[in-house]
Amino acid sequence: MIAVIIIPLSIVAILGITGYLIYRFVIFDFLSNKSVNDTLKKYNIKKTQFEIIKEYYENKGKSISKQEILNLVKHYRHKEPEQFLSMYDSIREKSRNK
Repeated sequence: MIAVIIIPLSIVAILGITGYLIYRFVIFDFLSNKSVNDTLKKYNIKKTQFEIIKEYYENKGKSISKQEILNLVKHYRHKEPEQFLSMYDSIREKSRNK
């Protein structure tokens, strides 16, 4: 009798958790990346997310590793996508002043 309730409940829970994990780690990242790339394309920015962060930190005088840049790309892409535009503006202003 209890198995009739536990088995379907377990299956639904496993499917729910699997669906959430797929969304959180695959679909959300894909959609975030597409959104940022579309925004950069909209403003006719030919640099990638990686290049923008790398140049921004080089202009600030900080040397960061490739792995740190990749972590920052993911962080900004998920949490603060508008930062790419402000970083690009900062890079552009710095190159104009030189």
